[in-house]
Amino acid sequence: METITNLKDIFAAEDTNAVARKKDHIELAFKSQVTNNQLDNRFYYEPILSGHPDKNSLPQFHFLGKNMRSPMWVSSMTGGTELANKINHNLARACRDFGMGMGLGSCRSLLYSDEYLKDFNVRPLIGDDLPLYANLGIAQLEQLIENKEYYIITNLIDKLQADGLIIHVNPFQEWLQPEGDRFKHAPIDTITHLLEKLDVKIIVKEVGQGMGYESLKALFQLPLEAIDFAANGGTNFAKLELLRSDETKQLIYGQLANVGHSAEEMVEITNGILAELGDKALCKQVIISGGVRTFLDGYYLINKLQTNCVYGQASAFLKHARGSYEELYDYVNAQVEGLELANAFLKVR
Repeated sequence: METITNLKDIFAAEDTNAVARKKDHIELAFKSQVTNNQLDNRFYYEPILSGHPDKNSLPQFHFLGKNMRSPMWVSSMTGGTELANKINHNLARACRDFGMGMGLGSCRSLLYSDEYLKDFNVRPLIGDDLPLYANLGIAQLEQLIENKEYYIITNLIDKLQADGLIIHVNPFQEWLQPEGDRFKHAPIDTITHLLEKLDVKIIVKEVGQGMGYESLKALFQLPLEAIDFAANGGTNFAKLELLRSDETKQLIYGQLANVGHSAEEMVEITNGILAELGDKALCKQVIISGGVRTFLDGYYLINKLQTNCVYGQASAFLKHARGSYEELYDYVNAQVEGLELANAFLKVR
């Protein structure tokens, strides 16, 4: 009896919150019920086969020629303002601390001036061992090709110490933007021309509406480093530009913002294209972005896509990168811990 009493004392001493916890359980029990229509049917939950994951248990993997520790990508955002400076530098620190890759926002302001270089100069923060890509729009690249100013592109990559260039393709955004540009050529022709002229690693992305079968099939047959989906479901730049326009334009073009493809649909399309193309698929890396709101979305999609991939977020990172670095760190850390938990206990259906 004395041994039992001693054990009770030991357990009571070790669990000082037991009474409060049990009270919480009673009070919150009815609020914690989940109905069948709330179940996430994307996964099998397997609680028997693993212990709790250790910290930093995500396996390292090779992507874009470098080793990454987290399958997350900081999708291209912004530059050119004081706030953008803070955002980009916070994000670069997070990439370093969690082993993620980063795409810069549009670097158009750096083409002929270094005034805003400090906003984009994040290689010293992210380090040499993780992917960092510059970013230009297809309209700017058309102009540089027309002027035979190829050296400006390579100079941009060099001064940012970037691994390559992201080309964003945004016909709806440019059309709806009050000060938007017009494409003279099909983007696929411009991209192909640059691949032939420059010894530069290139990623191609949309800007929030995604891409359909024919566009993806054409891109996967090019020697690109990766394709970034930028699917419909996250920040939609066609809609964003409409919000900057007059009311008449919003009434005429409003439905365009609802045209596009979700990340899940693009995963299915891509799996079919890669199976169809076989050895003709020269690009075999993907950044799944657009409407990827949680680690569960990312975990599901990277396990469904049958090629080397990571998942990207923009607005979710942006929300937490505007304040202190500690806020961003806590957000990313929670996402990584969620991925570790998913790896241990969830199997994609």
